[in-house]
Amino acid sequence: MKLLISELARRADEFVALRRDIHQNPELGFNEHRTSELVAQKLATWGYEVERGLGGTGVVGQLRRGDGKARLGIRADMDALPIEEQSGKSYSSGNHGIMHACGHDGHTAMLLAAAKYLAEEGKFCGTLNLIFQPAEEGLGGATRMLDDGLFEKYPCDAVFAAHNAPGLPQGYLAFRTGPTMASSDRVMVTLSGVGGHGAMPHKAIDPIVAGASIVMALQTIVSRNVDPALVAVVTVGMFHGGTASNVIPDTVTMELTVRALDPDVRNTLESRITALIRSQAESFGVKADIDYKRGYAVLVNSPAETDFARGVALDLLGPEKVILHGPPVSGSEDFAFMLEKCPGCYLFIGNGFGEAGSICEVHNPHYDFNDANVAIGSAYWVGLAEKFLSDSPTA
Repeated sequence: MKLLISELARRADEFVALRRDIHQNPELGFNEHRTSELVAQKLATWGYEVERGLGGTGVVGQLRRGDGKARLGIRADMDALPIEEQSGKSYSSGNHGIMHACGHDGHTAMLLAAAKYLAEEGKFCGTLNLIFQPAEEGLGGATRMLDDGLFEKYPCDAVFAAHNAPGLPQGYLAFRTGPTMASSDRVMVTLSGVGGHGAMPHKAIDPIVAGASIVMALQTIVSRNVDPALVAVVTVGMFHGGTASNVIPDTVTMELTVRALDPDVRNTLESRITALIRSQAESFGVKADIDYKRGYAVLVNSPAETDFARGVALDLLGPEKVILHGPPVSGSEDFAFMLEKCPGCYLFIGNGFGEAGSICEVHNPHYDFNDANVAIGSAYWVGLAEKFLSDSPTA
């Protein structure tokens, strides 16, 4: 299997160029019209049965070979972020205020490179479903594809996906069984008091003081209401109130992001956050309106499929470049919803380090996908597809 890397590396230039083309023409969620059409045309040219428009701008390419019963799904995401690029690359975004700051251009290129090889030279028997998903960045493109009948139209015995990981050495593969990425919930709070003159605070009901107290009190939830062995995050990322130093405003608005790696912890956080905000606000004579929106679920990798995915990585790279059980990630992924419907594994591929060993994380205006991963990632998908669609117990 190790020969796959050199073979895919020999073919990689075409897909590095394609990756950079997608990078230069980024599109936000549910607006990936150019990208999805490019993907669909490539797949159709290589002989895949193609469906466009699943989940809005999603694309599925299916390739059947032989009479094997096994059915495999591999997913890549396609959308960009509303960020102004500052990477200085020659292929920087040509769309103002939009960039591929999370590497979805690379994820798409890796899967397309694998798709071409599998169509032309792949040795497998069964059904291969390649899923190109829109709108992963907070818009729930996975849910839209599922609502449009993704797994009813394209049944899968297992589904896999990968994400690049800055700070992990380039080309390394990392795995984790069980809860792997956190749930993501958003809380919007409006605190309503009575405005007044800053020099006469006794004649007002100050929502800023109430908000400040709430921010500090929220910090006790993780430290005092959640098992220290479990992961939980409560972050107040937005606090808006007031327009002048001598004016007490009528209202303050706050927004929180809430993360957990366990459904029970997620429920505890919601219960404690809402109770604490209301009681704190009441103690200051302020009214609290809370809009608690549940977002992405906890991403849970199933044991058997994760073991299978690890085995493919060990065969391809050897044990020195495979992390068998990495730490959980407090970021979120809507691939979690696909894993609720179908067993599978979400893995990570090292994106390496920046200049002088610095790490440029995703969602950063200086970020760029590591093109060396096009060969590694596509070789991995080829190896996984050929093994699953030959050795799978369901074959």
